[in-house]
Amino acid sequence: MIELKRISKWVNVGGKPNFILKDINLEIREGEFVSIMGPSGSGKSSLLNVIGMLDDASEGEYYFLSQAVHTLKEKQRSQLYKQYIGFVFQAYHLIDELTVYENIETPLIYQNIKSSERQAMVADILDRFQIVGKKGLFPTQLSGGQQQLVGIARALIGKPKLLLADEPTGNLNSKQGEEIMELFKQLNNEGVTIIQVTHSEKNAAYGSRIINLLDGRIDNNI
Repeated sequence: MIELKRISKWVNVGGKPNFILKDINLEIREGEFVSIMGPSGSGKSSLLNVIGMLDDASEGEYYFLSQAVHTLKEKQRSQLYKQYIGFVFQAYHLIDELTVYENIETPLIYQNIKSSERQAMVADILDRFQIVGKKGLFPTQLSGGQQQLVGIARALIGKPKLLLADEPTGNLNSKQGEEIMELFKQLNNEGVTIIQVTHSEKNAAYGSRIINLLDGRIDNNI
């Protein structure tokens, strides 16, 4: 499903490249549940952003469902992202001007799904996450944990083939966190490929494979 070949990402500091990711080679098969771990600043979120097409690598090749992402124009990448990828952000990234209902509905509008079908899908996921009573509220009226649940619901509404999650339980209490990880496990059993960035060894253990990053490189010594 995903193949990264010699992916590097850097920013120029004083005329010299400062590497965020260095020479990443990685294959992820459809249906895998992969956990990415590593200390702060090791490049975990940067790697997730490159895989999620939110950021470009400085060099290297990226293939997603056999498409050469590194050769695509921004609009084509955006189409791929909207069609196949759900992203759960650590900082929620909800739209403050939209209600919970509208935030969750947004990806479906991008996918040109009919209004009546959208209503049914949003109602179903509101029910699944037990946030029906919150659908008319705005993000600022919610607790951090509730915002995170809305962010996860939004990521899942379009039934993505690939779910990317950056510290998905970071703002949830332990019971909510466990429920979300069990939901991810269930989705993975239904065929959704999942890549999560996590500091939690307990959460990482839900994955079928753990990738350790250190200083922007995959650390094979662990």
